[in-house]
Amino acid sequence: MRLPFQTLNRLRYDRIIWVLFLLITVGILLSSVTRKKNSFADGVEVKVVPLEGGEKLISEYDVRQGLLSAFGNTLEGTELRYLDVERMERVLEEDPFVRDAETYVDQHNILHMEVEQREPLLRVLDSKGGNYYLDPEGKKMPPSKNFAARVLVATGNIAAYSSTFREKKRSSLNDVFQVAQKLAEDDFFSVFVQQIHVNPDGQIILVPLVGDQKIILGDSKKLDEKLERLKIFYREGMPYAGWQTYQSINLSFADQVVCKK
Repeated sequence: MRLPFQTLNRLRYDRIIWVLFLLITVGILLSSVTRKKNSFADGVEVKVVPLEGGEKLISEYDVRQGLLSAFGNTLEGTELRYLDVERMERVLEEDPFVRDAETYVDQHNILHMEVEQREPLLRVLDSKGGNYYLDPEGKKMPPSKNFAARVLVATGNIAAYSSTFREKKRSSLNDVFQVAQKLAEDDFFSVFVQQIHVNPDGQIILVPLVGDQKIILGDSKKLDEKLERLKIFYREGMPYAGWQTYQSINLSFADQVVCKK
């Protein structure tokens, strides 16, 4: 079936109009992008997401100073075409306190930076003079000048930190880290135990917040079973004996809780 001549002309006309519309739209978009790139950053907004308790190990000022050192300027007034947001994120994430960083420019040409902090799990004071935090992933952080995190402390005969400590079969640092993880997962032990100590013989000892007794774990093997025994003892035995009765509670023997007065 052949279409009438007028209908064909109409179809051609509509197609031309549609192509022109697309070309104009693309032109406007390209022009907007060009104008955006040629415009300047009118300001920089930095947000550090607080830790669960509201603390900040790194401040907004620290973030700005880090970027100033890396880029040589304050970024305000910089042409947007020269703002490498991906590089900014990489620079921020190199900071030991930063877990993740997001950077973007909004429609008002304001450069936004949002920083997620690493959450300290354990503070380590090792036998080599090391003084640092570990986060739940085993990442190392130095002490913060802004805030001293109230976390579990590990002391004593602990090996110096290395980035591969979690991969080592025999590592006193990995042992205390595993213990700290287990304690943090338990609602009772996470607030009851304040210190992990490794004595010269390599025994792991827990120091509770209440009472003067030492809790001897021995090694880091069968942690779940040892901590369950300890919890049963505190629930069923300690109320009758009293918190000050025992000098030590030894869990290093299989299926036993050996107490010394």
